[in-house]
Order: sequence, then C-alpha cells, then structure tokens
Amino acid sequence: MSYNRNAILKGYPERHDEAERRTLAEMREHDGAGRPETAQTLDRGLRLLHLVADSPAGLTVSEAAGALGVGRAVVYRLASTLAEHRLLRRDAGGRLRLGAGVLHLARRAQPLLADAALPGLRRLAEQVGATAHLTIAEGDEAVAAVVVEPSWTQFHVAYRTGSRHPLSRGAAGRAILAARAGQQGYVSTAGELEPGAFGVSAPVLGIEGLEASIGVVALAPLDVETVGPQVVAAASVVAAALG
Repeated sequence: MSYNRNAILKGYPERHDEAERRTLAEMREHDGAGRPETAQTLDRGLRLLHLVADSPAGLTVSEAAGALGVGRAVVYRLASTLAEHRLLRRDAGGRLRLGAGVLHLARRAQPLLADAALPGLRRLAEQVGATAHLTIAEGDEAVAAVVVEPSWTQFHVAYRTGSRHPLSRGAAGRAILAARAGQQGYVSTAGELEPGAFGVSAPVLGIEGLEASIGVVALAPLDVETVGPQVVAAASVVAAALG
C-alpha cells in the first residue's frame, strides 16, 4: 500500500488551522476574568447555591441577583437549571431554598465523613469510657452522623446513628450553636435529651460548609474538667482529618 506524502502534508495545515480557529473562538468566549463562559456560569451557579445555603429564610430572586451582581434573568436561568437537578427549589412565597438533591449529595458524602472521624472517635470512646459521636447540623436539628461505643465498659449509652434532636437541646447541638456565636471550648449538659444522661461536646472548627461537633454521652456524671479538654482535642483531630 502506498501513500501520497504530498497530499498528507498538504492537508495538515488546513486541519491545523481549523483547530486553531476553534481554539481562538473559544478564547473569545472568555469572560473578563479570563474564564470560559461555561466556567463563569458554573461559578455563578455554585455561588448561588452557597448564598441560598447561608440564608435560612431563603432568598428572593432580586436578593440573589444583587448578591451575585447579575440581572434577575440570569438568576432565573441558574435557578431553573439547579431546580432540574433538585438542588434548588422555590417555596410557596417564591423564595429560593435548597432542594432535596443537596441531601442526596450529603448522604453520599457521609461515608467519607465517617472514615475521617472514626479513628478520633474510637480513641475518645476508649479514653473516656463513654459513647462518642460526631453530630452535624441539618437546619435547626442536630443529627448523629457517626457513633462509636467503648469496648471495655459494662454499661454505656446506646446512641443510634441518625438520631435527631433540636440544636438548642443537648451538648452536641449547643456546641454547634456556640461555634456559630464565635465561641470555642466545650459544652456540658445533664438530662436535656434523656433523664440521667450526661454529655460533653466541642465544635469541629475550620471545615468550610460543615457545622458539626464531637462529643461523649454517659449514664453517670462526667468529670467535665478532665473530659472537656479530651473532647476538644478529639474535635481538633477530626477537623484535621476532614481538612
């Protein structure tokens, strides 16, 4: 089989030039920050998600447009696309709120959260002799995401993964609320969730987008001056693992 070398070489510059023209055309679609138009749209969509997530009462389209520095039409397009993926929704009043798809993504991420938290929780449970847990905030509720029971105690609290309670009750939720207020350290409570149960928790700090606490719960009063610093240290270990 023979090849016409001149024909091959003759066709190469045309194909090369065509590819170069396409590249230049794509570059012309870049925004002022040097990003492609599609990247700019993605950036705006993600920023809109963050804005809505940080607004417990939701956002109007006008509020979102003002925060993003774009027109209302742009927000409508972004919200429509995100709603198709169930990441955003509009409530009865027309305000933008997070959609159920965000919870689906969060559940997919939970095993990664557990893998990072388990070593620190195991050490804390064995050290204190009490059930240790990682609790995360979902709206106005505290949810037990990871639970580890001590191996050497005869009696300990059976704390179920997925258990929910108001953030304003119990050490785990109160620690998260304290972090929101800019406070650090540990929080201790007695009998707020169950009579005869004692808890000590500290917030997990420095992880953007995650509101969580590490804590222990026991059936007998805890030496807070000893356990408190241990819980704070465990929270720092878990934060480092997640970071």
